[in-house]
Amino acid sequence: MGVFTYETEFTSVIPRARLFKAFILDVDNLIPKIAPQAIQGTEILQGDGGPGTIKKVTFGEGSKFGSVTHKIDGIDKDKFQYNYSLIEGDVLAEHKIEKVSYETKLVESAEGGSIVKSISNYYTIGDIEIQEEHVKAGKEKASQLFKLVEGYLLANPDDYN
Repeated sequence: MGVFTYETEFTSVIPRARLFKAFILDVDNLIPKIAPQAIQGTEILQGDGGPGTIKKVTFGEGSKFGSVTHKIDGIDKDKFQYNYSLIEGDVLAEHKIEKVSYETKLVESAEGGSIVKSISNYYTIGDIEIQEEHVKAGKEKASQLFKLVEGYLLANPDDYN
């Protein structure tokens, strides 16, 4: 098994506390509302929403994949950190990946907004190497969802305060 690590960073004009509430804590409700073509819905299979919770995320009709299962590894609301792993799903099987673990942290920017820093660890099956175009495609989809959430928050200044 190999482990491949990639880092991603997004900047936003939205303060980190508000962005954390929307993009991390309520993402399961918000994304299906603003981007149903990307995510149709999320179902908790086990747990209470905290560490150890297992969720099934069903992709929208526009996706070539059906669903993926997440496991929440950790949430620290005071430090604005969220860690989770993709543990099942056709996207993993297609690319011969055992799991993908994400470590996400929101920090304040000097301008009063926030910086979302994410580290992704891809655990492959056997000697498989992660293709750069797959990582690039995943980063692009994440960036698009992030921009949708940011746009929603800008258009709805009273939400998630």
